Amino acid sequence: MLLDRALVQLRKDDLGKLGYAINESLTAINQASGMVIYKRLRATLYPLALYCVSGAIGGYFVWHAVNGERGLKTKDEYEHKIASLRGELEELKLEHASWDHRIALLSGREIDRDLLDEEARVLLDRVNRNDLVVFLPRAQK
Repeated sequence: MLLDRALVQLRKDDLGKLGYAINESLTAINQASGMVIYKRLRATLYPLALYCVSGAIGGYFVWHAVNGERGLKTKDEYEHKIASLRGELEELKLEHASWDHRIALLSGREIDRDLLDEEARVLLDRVNRNDLVVFLPRAQK
């Protein structure tokens, strides 16, 4: 039995040497060492390409997270716009209150004579002869 195993092992070794010899005889001289280089190159370039592609995809998502339609910079722009619109709202509320006060003076039990006189002159384009009129140059557009 031990002898049978030794013969089988010897035949495998001989077949391996024979296969290697056949392969070497069929392969051109310059190609024998090239196969090893291609394997090393492939083993190096495939992971490198994978890292580059995954890095590019990650960079794409990071760029859009910062600069995109719903990114961090857009959030700051929205907050700035909201602050400016709130300031404009406060100005409009003050103007509204001013107009409410003027309307209250015209529509109460007593009408403010000065305000009534001012509104009548504006509507009729008339002035009193004792009024001083100052003509200002028109703003150029």
